[in-house]
Amino acid sequence: MAFDPQREDYQRLGLRFAQTLDGTDAASATHSFASFGRRFAHDRDSLPQSDADRAFHLVAMATKLIDYQLPFADDETAKELIASGHRLLDEALVLDPHCYDAIRMKIAAQAPTFEEFLGFLRDQADEVRAHCERQQQAQATGIDSERSRLRADLAMRPYLRWLSTQAEQALICGRNREALALALECLRIDPHDVADARFSVALAYAKLEDEAGLDSFVDRLQQHGSMRPANDAWTLLSRLAMRFKALDTEGAQDWVSELIRTYPHAAEALIRQTELPVGIFARISTVPYSEDELIVAISEATILLQEGVDPMERGALGTWLATEVARQQPQAMLAIMSEQQRQQNGRRA
Repeated sequence: MAFDPQREDYQRLGLRFAQTLDGTDAASATHSFASFGRRFAHDRDSLPQSDADRAFHLVAMATKLIDYQLPFADDETAKELIASGHRLLDEALVLDPHCYDAIRMKIAAQAPTFEEFLGFLRDQADEVRAHCERQQQAQATGIDSERSRLRADLAMRPYLRWLSTQAEQALICGRNREALALALECLRIDPHDVADARFSVALAYAKLEDEAGLDSFVDRLQQHGSMRPANDAWTLLSRLAMRFKALDTEGAQDWVSELIRTYPHAAEALIRQTELPVGIFARISTVPYSEDELIVAISEATILLQEGVDPMERGALGTWLATEVARQQPQAMLAIMSEQQRQQNGRRA
């Protein structure tokens, strides 16, 4: 369900193009829309679009560079990607000064500290919400139609991204109750949870050591019935963290086993515990139950894994988790050690 800027860009222009076909006969409309995908991919400028649509396209291009290419780039390429991404965001703001995605992404890169970024998000949240609500109301004519509902949904998404980013930053800053309230508000506005706010809810409950609260939240989600089961990596990591803090080693081991059963190739990722940069457009979009999703979840769960002082500089839970996974899946540890040896040999050569 995570935000996909490329898909959202396609939806925005698709809706505007469909609007130009209103009043034409069905055969003509079908013939015209058949060319939309090709024009979107190869001749975008020929499609009807507003300055706000053009600005969002630039945001989508910046997101591809910064969120999806930058984490895997070498130092020289990284500098080029950052510069290009910022140029695109600047261009977006020239076209649409109310492009709050671009504003938020620019400040994310410029704020000296997490606390200052969180403060900016707090200060501007009401303005962003009011703007998005006005846009939503303007788009909600004929709300029974599928197109009107989608237009209204898209209008509110910049605020949902603002709110979910605010929740994530509050977690990083240790403001766990604030993070929980923000993530729950995000879910209230969008019960289908396109922002994946429920993942932040799970981490917040773990930081608060409120297992009953997480249980109650999961029960409500399951009753809702419109989301995947609560066996995602964020929830499972939160549950094992709470069992670990409660000194229930067997309970924590059971949740480790559940993670390994649920996610293919989980063992190596859980041992490595790679920390990725946070996506500045939104949480990185990954395939559910994929190794990529698990890596993103582990990275966000650093706030749990790195608690406490530990000789390995991983935190007590992080070190215990790596050791426990190696015990349950020794072949994964052997594979990592073999890879490290090959890398050392390559450097010597």
